[in-house]
Amino acid sequence: MKKILLALAAAAVLVPAATAGGFATVGLGTLPGDDVAAGGTWSTDLTIKAHGLSPVDGLSPVVRIRNGDDVREFAATPAGKTGVYHVDVVFPTAGTWAYEIDDGYSQTHTFKPVEVGPLASPSSFPTVPVGGIALALLLAATLALFMRRSRNAPQPAPIGR
Repeated sequence: MKKILLALAAAAVLVPAATAGGFATVGLGTLPGDDVAAGGTWSTDLTIKAHGLSPVDGLSPVVRIRNGDDVREFAATPAGKTGVYHVDVVFPTAGTWAYEIDDGYSQTHTFKPVEVGPLASPSSFPTVPVGGIALALLLAATLALFMRRSRNAPQPAPIGR
């Protein structure tokens, strides 16, 4: 009877330990913020740790972004430090993009969606340099006019002649 109880006690301890799956945590070096615009790149490092403790090498993590039916994937590559992977994510259009990370170890981690602004387009007319050039020309013309007038002004006759 003691042997049966001992075997049941051992099974009660060993079976859950054997069937318990591993899990990983993913830390992000940076979050996509307000500075991310359509067509811009969000560069970040992913730190993947088994059970939240030990950095894990040899994985193939993927960042997946989604806006409606538009789904894009970006593979992360080892960054040269144990458990750290680098990824460059490009949000192709403005809008609300959900993103998730498949850690390549045990699960997919979801994050709060990010609002991506429209592509910042540079002005086609360079107003600041043109304004500066116009001001410089105006000052040069004024100086030239002043110098010309002072040269053509009548000179006083010498005294005593």
